[in-house]
Amino acid sequence: MTPNDQKMYRFSESPIWELQRAYYEEQGIRAWQNNVVPEYITSNPMIATSYAEIIFGFLQDRANLGCTTEPVTIVELGAGSGRLAFHILKELCAMMDYAGMPLPSFRYVMSDLALKNIAYWRQHTSLRPYVEQGLLDFAQFDAVADTELILTETGIRVRRGDLQQPLLVLANYFFDSIPQELIYVDDHTIYDCMVSLRFSEETANVSASEMLESVTAEYEYRLAEEYGQASYPYHNVIEQYRHKLEDSHVLFPVIGLQCLERLNLLSTEGFLLITADKGDHRLESWEYSEPPQLIHHGSFSLTANYHALNYVWEQKGAQCLFTQHPYHHLNIGCMLMLSNPHGYGNTRLAYRRFIERYGPDDFITIKEWLDGYLDELDMPQFLSFWRLSGYDVQLFLQCSNRLTEMLPMSEEGVFDDLRQGIFQMWEGYYPMNAGHEVALECAALLYHMEMFQDAIVFYERTEDAYHQNPDVLYAMAICYYEVGENEAARRYAELILKVMPEHEGALALLGLED
Repeated sequence: MTPNDQKMYRFSESPIWELQRAYYEEQGIRAWQNNVVPEYITSNPMIATSYAEIIFGFLQDRANLGCTTEPVTIVELGAGSGRLAFHILKELCAMMDYAGMPLPSFRYVMSDLALKNIAYWRQHTSLRPYVEQGLLDFAQFDAVADTELILTETGIRVRRGDLQQPLLVLANYFFDSIPQELIYVDDHTIYDCMVSLRFSEETANVSASEMLESVTAEYEYRLAEEYGQASYPYHNVIEQYRHKLEDSHVLFPVIGLQCLERLNLLSTEGFLLITADKGDHRLESWEYSEPPQLIHHGSFSLTANYHALNYVWEQKGAQCLFTQHPYHHLNIGCMLMLSNPHGYGNTRLAYRRFIERYGPDDFITIKEWLDGYLDELDMPQFLSFWRLSGYDVQLFLQCSNRLTEMLPMSEEGVFDDLRQGIFQMWEGYYPMNAGHEVALECAALLYHMEMFQDAIVFYERTEDAYHQNPDVLYAMAICYYEVGENEAARRYAELILKVMPEHEGALALLGLED
């Protein structure tokens, strides 16, 4: 590819997709560690709990059908940071233990294109326990071409027809980031939108991310005879667009549809898809739509065409569930490509309860509003929303200063409630960066509540770099002094004096004040 090459490409064959792949292969986990690629909205404990509820309902339905001997394979496409998988596994295991029901076992497979991501998951301390229990495995998977799953930990190769249970597929921010076609509909005619790319800078020695940030697209329309042929695999949905849309640019998910078809072949029993993305399932949402704008966040994303996915699979007998109300940030759907999908009552009820009535999109909408009022929260409000969030780490970090301010005015019993929440949050903490800011914030709050023994637990979990900070060292010294561990208190006081020889608190602990 040369700078500002004016060659025209079909949209799905444009070099932007090569750059997209290169970006994720270059960056690996750094794409999420640096908060460049959006992650929180599709990886927080709230959405994971909703997914776990649907999965649990599905396992109940399979048990009711007498299908308990074979495990259910759950494959997450584009698992990225791994945070969603961790939260789902944690919640699903807790639900199964609590319920004590005879259910089929499961095997969760995190998949991605980038080998760097898989290497990161394999060494992550939060994921290893699930691997050791035989509940978690990993696989490289290319949505464009792959027809099987090769699991890294067990060496199992999942080929066509190998699975005797339906395959359960999770796809968050996936269909918006893989190659798509772009068609233009006008006057009952379908055109292929050809694209050429312009770059604002020289491309030599420039990263994939920098190239994507500088690219602009120009379009040219060519009559698309292929789409008008009855032999075209997705002729029916294209015909619907031709008859019902006007002056409309439509992203068409050919690769997404083909990917699901290949995954469908792995099982003799069909599949269940749970997916979340920005994109609509309503035909009217695509009417008069403008050419797509590349949304840059290190990589780029477009809009997922859930209408096409729904239409094609409903023609094959699937039942597709989407909310009756419009979404604000995240459209979450559930596709049951199963024999007698109406017979999966627990699965459908879980969708109704945890997506339709109040779901992750509603949670994010409220949280986005609440973010502007965090300094005005009272303790009961924080605790209620924190519980609703699944004791979310991000919310805690956002509110840690406000929590410290509120402690002197808090009612009796609040301290124990906070303490319990801190420990529950830590159990669901999935670290992605070297620094343990979370541990430090937990320790500081417990210290201010004079829960010194608990504070010690978290101070000891902080990074060594924090142990060069006199304020942290003094808090640790006080904690040890208050619990009667005087030698440890003296040791930390001495460390303080090496940094600040005149530190009055440390001198007092050592009895060296004049």
